[in-house]
Amino acid sequence: MKKNDNNLGLSINCLKDIAIEMMDKCENIVEESVNAMVEKNIEKSKEIIGLDDDIDNLRTYIREQIIELIALRQPMAKDLRTIYALSTMSTELERIGDYAVNIAMETIKIGEDEYVEELIDIPKMKRVSMDMLKSAKVAFINSDVKLAHKTALQDDIIDDLYNEVYIDCISAMKRDERNIPQAVRLLLVGRFLERIGDHVTNICEMIIYSIKGEMLELD
Repeated sequence: MKKNDNNLGLSINCLKDIAIEMMDKCENIVEESVNAMVEKNIEKSKEIIGLDDDIDNLRTYIREQIIELIALRQPMAKDLRTIYALSTMSTELERIGDYAVNIAMETIKIGEDEYVEELIDIPKMKRVSMDMLKSAKVAFINSDVKLAHKTALQDDIIDDLYNEVYIDCISAMKRDERNIPQAVRLLLVGRFLERIGDHVTNICEMIIYSIKGEMLELD
């Protein structure tokens, strides 16, 4: 292997490490945003909004480094696939951070009001999304195609739970029109978590693409 190829490999490994760091931060911010919502911790929700800056900065760094790698190293074949996958994955992770912030913002808007429906399915959605994020990270680290595929399939569970959130929120609206503003906010939170599941699925698709060169639709 040429020295230039060695340098390219080291650069790609560095970007992989940063992507893993982004995954860690996404796990934390999603976990904390929903926990703060369940606990009605408004101050914690305000703090969560600032946590997204680190994720955004890492995404910017990956993007800038990839542009430089493509311009100066002209990667080919598998290296180019990996770089493309890392770029896409970092964008998906950035969006996950954004949705966690959106959850925190809805919690702040709801404030100290009692919830019109008991929070049952939203915490369940969070737990499944956490499992997906963690499994996707393991699949990425170990180049595990089977695990990436298995992880993506868990998105169906999140979709089913979101349907339950939708039914409960519509029921609360029909029961008392004064419930409508908060029920809409709870519905939005469910939608944000459903989208997080979609983004993890997209990450799994990129993991498989980087390994096998196959662009699959796993949703």
